[in-house]
Amino acid sequence: MYYYDYTYPVNTNISNSTLIWTIISIVVAIIGGVSLYFSFLDKSNENKYSGFTKKLYDFLNFKTLTIDSLMRMLYLILTIAITLLSFNFIKSALWQFLLILIGGNIILRMGFEVYILYFSIYKNIKELNEKNKK
Repeated sequence: MYYYDYTYPVNTNISNSTLIWTIISIVVAIIGGVSLYFSFLDKSNENKYSGFTKKLYDFLNFKTLTIDSLMRMLYLILTIAITLLSFNFIKSALWQFLLILIGGNIILRMGFEVYILYFSIYKNIKELNEKNKK
């Protein structure tokens, strides 16, 4: 009987360089994050910036949330997708087509309205806290 070794030699140079780059990336990320936090994002710098740096400061301090815009865009994408995908069922069964077209969009809308409700409660509570601080 013949024995064939089908294993390939492992290139240790690639795995070692990847490991080294990963360690360097983590160290630089930690140093950069800590230094930015204590220099740029310091509370004493809150009213010092204007223009793009003000927007960047607010974004990095989570004063402006982008999830609201992303979720609204996702809702539009999913609504169009459900509507277009429902046309797959128009030839096989009209009731499936209508169920997916109407029911799918209603369920999607209800889910996103619950999200918007929670997000508007968050905004209202944040606004009330800001008014109470003054």
